[in-house]
Amino acid sequence: MRPIVVLGAVLIVVGILALVIPYVSFTETRRVVDVGPLKVDAKQERVIPIPAIAGVVAVLAGLGCVYMARKQA
Repeated sequence: MRPIVVLGAVLIVVGILALVIPYVSFTETRRVVDVGPLKVDAKQERVIPIPAIAGVVAVLAGLGCVYMARKQA
């Protein structure tokens, strides 16, 4: 397979995932106090929204890559 076809397929998959999953969340753990045997951690959940337009643009770019590779063949 041509590299541009692979790139297009990856962009299409990532774009569809971005449309299906509206946000990515993860928990960040930070050490607040570390004195001898006393250890206190602070956990904070972070949420990163994924705009729908990013998914649409990724899918369209992937389709464009696949189309251009097909046209060059």
